[in-house]
Amino acid sequence: MTTIPSWAAVAVSGLLVLVAVGIASWQRLGISREIVVAALRALVQLVAVGAVLAWLFAHAGVAGALAWVLAMTVVAANESRRRGQGLPRAYAAALVGILVATASTLGVLVLGGVISTEPQVLIPIGGMVVSGSMQAASLTLSSLHRSAVENRPSVEAALSLGLPAHQAFAREMRTAVRTALIPTVDSTRVVGLISLPGTMTGLIIAGVDPLQAIRYQIIVMYMLLAAWAVSALVTARMAQGALFDDAQRLVPVAA
Repeated sequence: MTTIPSWAAVAVSGLLVLVAVGIASWQRLGISREIVVAALRALVQLVAVGAVLAWLFAHAGVAGALAWVLAMTVVAANESRRRGQGLPRAYAAALVGILVATASTLGVLVLGGVISTEPQVLIPIGGMVVSGSMQAASLTLSSLHRSAVENRPSVEAALSLGLPAHQAFAREMRTAVRTALIPTVDSTRVVGLISLPGTMTGLIIAGVDPLQAIRYQIIVMYMLLAAWAVSALVTARMAQGALFDDAQRLVPVAA
C-alpha cells in the first residue's frame, strides 16, 4: 500500500518551486514574484478546500454537493470572462456554456449509473467537468473576440450583401469551436502514449490495478470530450447572440 506523503514531504517538494524561480530570475523573465505568489496561493487554497471538502463529505448530501459544483461553475465563468474581455455579455455566455456542459455531462454519468451521487464522488468528478468546460469556454471567447476585431470588415461585407447574422459569422463560429476542441482532441488521441493522465496516475500510485485505473481514465477522457464540446458550442452561440443587435448589425467590440 502506498503511503500518503507527509507535510514534511510537501515541504521538500517546495524546493521545486525554487527551481522555477531560479530559472525565471536567471533568464530575467520578470515573473519570479508571480511564481512564488502562485505557489503560496495554491498551497493556501488547497488546504482550505481540503478542509471544506472533508466537512462536505461527512455532512453534505446530494444538495450540498450540487451547491458546491454550482459555486465552482460561477467562479469558472468569471475566469473565462477574462479571456473574452471586450465581448458583450461574456460572463453570461461563459456561465451558460459551463453550466449546460456540466449539467448534461454529470446527468449522463449519474443516470447511466457510471458514478454515484455521493459527495466524495460527485464533487471531484464535477470539478473536473467544470474545469474542462471552463477551458473550452475561455478558448471560445478568446477566439470569438479576436475574430470580431480582426474579421469585422469581412463580416460587415457579408451583412451588407443581405446575409443574416448567423451566416455572416458562421466561419468565425466554426473557428472558435474548433479552436476550443483541439487541445482535448489532441490529448485524447495520444493518451497513454506520451503521458499517463492524472486520474490514472493517481490511482496507480494509490495501489489500484492498472487495468482498473484504465477504466476510470477512459470514462474521464470521454466525459471531458463531451464537456468541452458542449461548453464550446453553447458559449459560442450565446456570445454570437450578443455580438449582433436587433438590426443584425455587428456591435462594436473593444480590441
